[in-house]
Amino acid sequence: MAAGHAARSVYVLELAGEDDDFAAFEARAGGTGVERVGAGLATARSVAPDRVRALAFTRRASELLGTTDADPASARALLEASALDREGTVAVRARDVRGGTGIDTQTVERDLGQILVNRGHEIDLDDPDHELRALFAAVPDDLDRGENGPGNDTVCALGWLAAESVRDFGTRAPTDRPFFQPGSMDPLLARALANVAGAGPGRTLVDPMCGTGGVLIEAGLVGARAIGVDAQAKMARGAAANCRAYLDGESPLGPTGPWATLQGDAARLPVPDDAADAVVFDAPYGRQSKVVGDLADLVEGALSEARRIAPRAVMVADRPWSTPAREAGWEIEASFERRVHRSLTRHVLVVR
Repeated sequence: MAAGHAARSVYVLELAGEDDDFAAFEARAGGTGVERVGAGLATARSVAPDRVRALAFTRRASELLGTTDADPASARALLEASALDREGTVAVRARDVRGGTGIDTQTVERDLGQILVNRGHEIDLDDPDHELRALFAAVPDDLDRGENGPGNDTVCALGWLAAESVRDFGTRAPTDRPFFQPGSMDPLLARALANVAGAGPGRTLVDPMCGTGGVLIEAGLVGARAIGVDAQAKMARGAAANCRAYLDGESPLGPTGPWATLQGDAARLPVPDDAADAVVFDAPYGRQSKVVGDLADLVEGALSEARRIAPRAVMVADRPWSTPAREAGWEIEASFERRVHRSLTRHVLVVR
């Protein structure tokens, strides 16, 4: 049994979805120094709880006690050696993240709970003042175990729950909105793109190909000013109906941001120079897309216009557009491939 490692980073993040690289990248909107440490787990030097609540692909952030081998004995030893400075009732929640370790989570919860009782804590499983998260995960081959883990194929992280994301995305399914068109982006991805772009209170985000308004809704729900442009008047009106349904009022995350939609050309935006903080757009593709003229010309024009009005952009497409982005003056910050189904992979390009 290896000895436990004291917390080098301050928080442990429980990631959602299947693409940990993309989830960890989005998590930077809620914390600093984010690094993957296991399948479905990352650490961060600091987090902003309000921002964590708005993340799409991070479920929880916990103040990290430390990491150790993914076995019950090592977890017990780590907890025994930790300073437990919480007052009030406690509960232990154990997870075998993605089923990667085969840990008996009930046994772990019982054993760690007994240590807490022995240290003078009262257990309350229904409504505890503090929740101890015991997270067991496999360590993928692509991670540097020497830096991020105890040096084997699994890891256990113990931490006190600090913040949870608001998981209300199912209430905004594209088919449930006032205006729907096939191919509409799902709220989870739309929220993640808005977060990656830096959406938040006091920030302005422009979507020059806004479609039904999915990105606008998610940006507005986190407090950003959201401006949507679409070449089709029908889409601009429909996006407005959807924004009206979700953004005219409060959200679980606080006051919603102001919004506007209008008809216009993504390659000649009716927006002044440097008027936005970020641009996010989903380039047309597939049978449902209606593009007047050449798609390459449209995308290249949109990238140039985005460069004119904002210092940062996030683009989604069915292919990489790195070369046109560089030609428009952008620097590639990150790129990701997200498989939708067997015949479609979405490419996410982040530029600045």
